[in-house]
Amino acid sequence: MLGGLGNIPGLLKQAKAMQQRMADMQKELASKRFEGDAGGGAVVATVDGKGALMDIRIQPDAAKDVELLEDLIKGAVSLACKKSQEAAKDQLGALTGGMNIPGLTDLLGGGS
Repeated sequence: MLGGLGNIPGLLKQAKAMQQRMADMQKELASKRFEGDAGGGAVVATVDGKGALMDIRIQPDAAKDVELLEDLIKGAVSLACKKSQEAAKDQLGALTGGMNIPGLTDLLGGGS
């Protein structure tokens, strides 16, 4: 007979609690803002905890060279997104006790 089946209600309760903590973390991450800058602050991008671009600020002098401006925007957005992903991974580590569960980071919005 299968001896471990007696603990299924406990496991289901733990899974439900983890699911609730995950939902709470998603809400918390969505409300956070992460900034990335490029060109010494010539371009500053702000993303939320899910990596969505919320704001971008460009110093007037940066607009003189369009090609450079494009690179600065990409760099600033990339850095802000990286910070957002790192925060999601940190929160995920706290939830799982450092255990790596494939696909879980994507649920928090921190996937690549």
